[in-house]
Amino acid sequence: MKKLLLMICLAPVLVFAQGTDPYPNRPIRIMGGGVGSTADYLSRFIGQKLNEKWAQPVVVDSRSGAGGTLSADVVAKAAPDGYNLVMGHAGPMVSAVALYKDLPYDPVKDFAPVSRMTTGVVVLVTHPSIPVSNTKELIAYLKQKSGLSYASAGNGSMSHLAGELFNRIAGVNVLHVPYKSAGFALTALLSSETQISFLSPVTAHTQLKAGRVKALAVSSKTRFAGTPEIPSAVEAGIPGMDAQLWFGLFTTAKTPRVVVMKLNQQITEVLNRPDVKAMLLAQGAEAAPSTPEELGDFVKSELLRWVPIIKAAGIKAG
Repeated sequence: MKKLLLMICLAPVLVFAQGTDPYPNRPIRIMGGGVGSTADYLSRFIGQKLNEKWAQPVVVDSRSGAGGTLSADVVAKAAPDGYNLVMGHAGPMVSAVALYKDLPYDPVKDFAPVSRMTTGVVVLVTHPSIPVSNTKELIAYLKQKSGLSYASAGNGSMSHLAGELFNRIAGVNVLHVPYKSAGFALTALLSSETQISFLSPVTAHTQLKAGRVKALAVSSKTRFAGTPEIPSAVEAGIPGMDAQLWFGLFTTAKTPRVVVMKLNQQITEVLNRPDVKAMLLAQGAEAAPSTPEELGDFVKSELLRWVPIIKAAGIKAG
């Protein structure tokens, strides 16, 4: 009788092991961000590396809009088998909690953290037509002019939060215009549909190098290694604009630990390679692999930091 009960208890485990041994044995999907966004770039980057390691297709599903919550919701409701991942960031994993009354998932309970991917900054950039050369001049200009706006990667994105911090610190009121993704926000800036933006160096990399946008400051207390030529927020005179841009991979909650750890091991191995570190840094992102537990704790700490700020500032999703 005891043997029979043991076999019944072990049956689901054995079925899973037989169905996924070795993992992965079928295509993996990564839910990225809108085309042109840092989430999209990093999803394609790590997808290619995992494909090379496992000889299994890694499909990137780039969906824009709703601050990244559409992509996150797909993974939250997927089968817990490790074949669906989302490139998480502040938008769907932190800000959405305060912005959306009926958020269809819980960023802590409905996901299994895998590994942080990168950390970085957002860059305060302006259209070349704005006659300023530094942040002090920009603030003075904004206090004289009305009707100017800044583009963000969407409500609740770090580019949105950085813009609100800038407004509060500088004592200005630049209108926020949310776009479906960072790529669309950059396009709006280049066409002068908006005059200012707060963008990831990865998104704005080509335009920064070509001088098509002016970079005035990064959202950190010290200069960022990926953009050493751009002044820090402290140097620029806006020390309170300290906002870390981060990205991490998550899969569905209750995914077997062995699968999560295999993903973590392979991603960590890729991100620790010197050539990969150099490549990402040249694009404006710093490789920052972590344990699943470290990523989970980080998300909780970001929720404690940003949700009260968002609510106090009255930031809305619409």
